[in-house]
Amino acid sequence: MIRRLEHKDAALMLEWMHDKEDIRKAFRSPFEKATMESVIQFIDNSFSDENRHFAIVNGSDEYLGTVSLKAISQEDRSAEYAVVVRKAARGTGVAKLATKELLDYAFHTLGLHRVYLNVLEKNQHARHFYTKCGFVYEGTSRDAILLDGAYESLAWYGIINAADE
Repeated sequence: MIRRLEHKDAALMLEWMHDKEDIRKAFRSPFEKATMESVIQFIDNSFSDENRHFAIVNGSDEYLGTVSLKAISQEDRSAEYAVVVRKAARGTGVAKLATKELLDYAFHTLGLHRVYLNVLEKNQHARHFYTKCGFVYEGTSRDAILLDGAYESLAWYGIINAADE
């Protein structure tokens, strides 16, 4: 279900990165400016002590999306979570399965205590998804970011390793 990113994933990664409608709703990064070269470079640097980006794949090993642990801190035993799936994979349950697999990796392989995320407060669809995956709402940072000329609030979620509770 998840594996390390490979060069063969680049073209399908660009597919979601260049979907301007979806990207502006959910992300602050300028993904629409991504090129094949920049995506290959991202893939080459996708697995380090600080960041682990995995491909979400189906039974045919087709790239469906990316699920990540970012800003991994062994000192604090924590990491930030992120997920994105291609339009073709939405509604199939692969994001939830990949999240479960990633959290198992975070807690049992890396020995982390906490995984957290933030999301635009108004993104109710994503917030519902995170709750279904076991993340708990922790609070809101009001007017935390400036997006397209307007301030937006961020909702914060976290999940604690059940073995540590």
